[in-house]
Amino acid sequence: MFDALRIKNDCVAWIRRFFAENGPGCNAVVGISGGKDSSVVAALCVEALGRDRVIGVLMPCGAQPDIDCAYELVHHLGIRHYLLNVKAAVDGMKAALPVDFDLSAQSAQNLPPRLRMAAVYMISQSCNGRVANTCNLSEDWVGYSTRYGDAAGDFSPLSRLTVQEVKAVGRVLGLPADLVDKTPIDGLCGKTDEDNLGFTYAELDRYIRTGEIDDPAKKALIDRKHAANLFKLQLMPVFEPEI
Repeated sequence: MFDALRIKNDCVAWIRRFFAENGPGCNAVVGISGGKDSSVVAALCVEALGRDRVIGVLMPCGAQPDIDCAYELVHHLGIRHYLLNVKAAVDGMKAALPVDFDLSAQSAQNLPPRLRMAAVYMISQSCNGRVANTCNLSEDWVGYSTRYGDAAGDFSPLSRLTVQEVKAVGRVLGLPADLVDKTPIDGLCGKTDEDNLGFTYAELDRYIRTGEIDDPAKKALIDRKHAANLFKLQLMPVFEPEI
């Protein structure tokens, strides 16, 4: 019963209100990966603000096999875009570590998205922008994002929409099918999202919206990931002194 057209129109109106209140005349700056989420966010911003006020930032780390999808999106929307390859920054950060420092695999994997967000904010601040967060509800539910990396931003159009709902909005927006239905890959370790998670987005989305899931083991896994990653969705705890 998801009304993709109504949600799309409501989100476009919400983006317009955000910019009216938090930066009249500012540009929306979107990190473009070539996946459905950044594609839908960029398209929503174009409809809300016009293509002249949307800037895409493409940020491969060395060679990116699906960079053609990112170019397809920016050309389809007709938006201004910049290419910043972050590999030198990633390599430089690692090289700056003490030789005896043991960099964990997880830290190394999360370094590119954190440097990408620094790059997006560099472009945004230089171009009178506001940075779009491109996470969706399904990813946020199980913590499938990098804190202060792709989880950062100034406004978030998709954080209350599941993967299936984001796809539906993408179709209403008229985005190319190969972008909307592209198999999601994290771009960090080379595996698909669903391989990493241990369940499909269809299973996760159904569980989020209805509480129903057929496999008890997958339910336990989703619940465990959700509980462990709630801190990513909360504001930083602040000490409140009694003064």
